[in-house]
Amino acid sequence: MSGLLALLDDVAALTKLAAAQLDDISAQAAKVGVKTAGVLIDDTAVTPKYVHGLPAARELPIVWQIARGSLFNKLVILLPIAMLLNVFAPWMLPPLLMIGGAYLCYEGAEKIWHLFHPTPIPVDADNPIDHAHLEKQRVAGAIKTDFILSAEIMTISLSSIEASSVWMEGLVLALVAVGITAAVYGSVAVLVKADDVGLRMAQDGYFGATRRIGRGIVRGMPAFMETVASIGTAAMLWVGGSIIIHGLESFGFTTIGHFVHDMSAKVRDAVSVAPGFLGWATEALLYGIFGLAVGFVLLLIISLGSRVFRRG
Repeated sequence: MSGLLALLDDVAALTKLAAAQLDDISAQAAKVGVKTAGVLIDDTAVTPKYVHGLPAARELPIVWQIARGSLFNKLVILLPIAMLLNVFAPWMLPPLLMIGGAYLCYEGAEKIWHLFHPTPIPVDADNPIDHAHLEKQRVAGAIKTDFILSAEIMTISLSSIEASSVWMEGLVLALVAVGITAAVYGSVAVLVKADDVGLRMAQDGYFGATRRIGRGIVRGMPAFMETVASIGTAAMLWVGGSIIIHGLESFGFTTIGHFVHDMSAKVRDAVSVAPGFLGWATEALLYGIFGLAVGFVLLLIISLGSRVFRRG
């Protein structure tokens, strides 16, 4: 009997230890997820464009295909690579983070450039759209874009994890990958179907209030999607700029980082209402301005390089 009680006591102790580790993994994943919020917002803002112009019945299947591709990118390709780099070549993480940050800055600057210099889309009336081929192209393009954003998410996550073992790091990273993918593509599914839900409410709603809400959703979704896209662009520049500045600090170039911190501290000291928020907003704004400058420089370099390549 005493042996059975001892066994049960050991099982209880192991259960408590496992529960504590699971709590630690969940807490780490939540903490890391906050640091990837900027990329997550942009990923959510970018994806709905891939279902634009396709039949409504195919919207959710397309989102599901992209989500599966995103999970494959994160869990099968990027997770093992990230863990190997962290164990055998941790010195590569800051440069890789900076490269990812530069990409975010470039993407943000390109979006702002196209906002003021839109490119017309040619329409060929003689050749109807092949929706199946277009869907295949859109899904492939979305998964490629997701790979780059997922690489940035995984690298940021890995640099933020405070785990006691490689296995703990892997579990936290896997949990972040699954959670972020579910959050992004769950949000995308809601966004792409919101206008359909609003239209159904406006047409078939039993109460007048329901029909009014439906009409409001249909009218408001275009502006809401534009707002989400703008937030995503701003988040790209803010996150990209901060990653590059922090990367420069790790290599000893601290001037820009000190300037940002000093300005943020001055704002906190100068105001009496919400000093923490205004200090953070100042910091984010300066990171975003720096990211925009880096993005435009990269946009210019790539544009000139492509012209020279075409001429050559």
